[in-house]
Amino acid sequence: MLSVLGNRIGLCDHLSRRAFLQIGGLALGGLSLPQILQAEQAAGTGNSSKGIIMIFLPGGPPHQDMWDIKMDAPQEIRGEFTPIQTKVPGVDICELFPRLASISDKLSFIRSIVGASGSHYAFQCLTGHHDRNQPPGGWPALGSVLSKVYGPKDPAVPAYVGLSPKTRHAPWGDNGQPGFLGVAHAPFTPHGEGKGDMVLNGVTLDRLDSRKAVLSSLDRFRRNVDQSGMMEGLDAFNQQAFGILTSSKLADALDFEREDPSAIERYGRGEDRLQSDGSTRLLTNFLVARRLIEAGVRCVSLSFSRWDWHGNNFGRARQDMPMLDQAVSALIEDLDHRGMLDDISVVVWGEFGRTPKINGNGGRDHWPRVSCAMLAGGGMRSGQVIGETNRLGEYPVSRPVHFQEVFATLYRSLGIDIDHVALPDLQGRPRYLIEQNAYRPMPELV
Repeated sequence: MLSVLGNRIGLCDHLSRRAFLQIGGLALGGLSLPQILQAEQAAGTGNSSKGIIMIFLPGGPPHQDMWDIKMDAPQEIRGEFTPIQTKVPGVDICELFPRLASISDKLSFIRSIVGASGSHYAFQCLTGHHDRNQPPGGWPALGSVLSKVYGPKDPAVPAYVGLSPKTRHAPWGDNGQPGFLGVAHAPFTPHGEGKGDMVLNGVTLDRLDSRKAVLSSLDRFRRNVDQSGMMEGLDAFNQQAFGILTSSKLADALDFEREDPSAIERYGRGEDRLQSDGSTRLLTNFLVARRLIEAGVRCVSLSFSRWDWHGNNFGRARQDMPMLDQAVSALIEDLDHRGMLDDISVVVWGEFGRTPKINGNGGRDHWPRVSCAMLAGGGMRSGQVIGETNRLGEYPVSRPVHFQEVFATLYRSLGIDIDHVALPDLQGRPRYLIEQNAYRPMPELV
């Protein structure tokens, strides 16, 4: 196997030269890249400029300590934080998010997410569905749907990229599954196990300073191919695959060090270390997400830290929330400055909320009855709060918003008509993306 960021190279004299194109499916289940490209072409491509960045907070963030501070609740529920005013009159959020407060006119806070399955996983935040009673093949992630419906924008760049690392609690490291759409529409994963998919003959991102460096690393292979006459025999998909491997566009997008240092400082670097069984605090992933979208990726999924705070809720919040505040605000401002925010949707959420009552360890436990989300961009209306919970933050008292409603809204923002787009499952039965006649795009946002 040829590894196109890792330390292993499998292209050697013991493998045929045609095996050069069999690159382990780019972490897509073992398909060859030509097969993936052929499947993508069969699905059809589109020139839509729409895209999405999905930010998952593994473990379930505390809604009442973020966007829904309950100052009138008893001390054992209210917690330690106070609200601050945002740029939008009448909208307050936690004091640990001053940067987001300053750009709240570009954001929408949902305080009344319902329908959580209660499972500790990313699945529902990536698909909009429970993992129970799935159709044959399973529900596809939103990024896989984009890959299927629109195809890649650029043959040198995958339609769907997942930046979440492999986690000890595996469901938190899920970048999204292609489900019944097939492995051709799975996310490309340049981190974790997929890290070996981005090295050409030992040339790492640190050395990929130009397209010339990538091409020069293949000179010997090119000569061998040309001498054997194999190049003339490659079909169109093999040639396209070869073009991807000899292009530095994806590697360049992943190399955030190419950014101006001031841009990197705005996002922050964070910490590239797994938080227990959760994800990393790697803030540069937010910058990489923007770079990937700009390079032509349609969907980027990423995770940040670990939010399953059964103990020391407020200590952990003082560490993680300011970091999240910095990275998300930098991302939104960056997209806006580059004229991309109207086309690119951003969603920030976790799998469920936390208990109103603080436990004996100073933490909050699992609470699927209500949670929160933040959305921005994608042409959606902004500068508002949607939904309201009761005085204790236990359940919605107005405008409960189901996961499927959020996905219906996101699909609309991405130009996909949920009333007409139905994709076949593994038994050939057409499947609508959203439960028909049950959930619609949110009128507050569209």
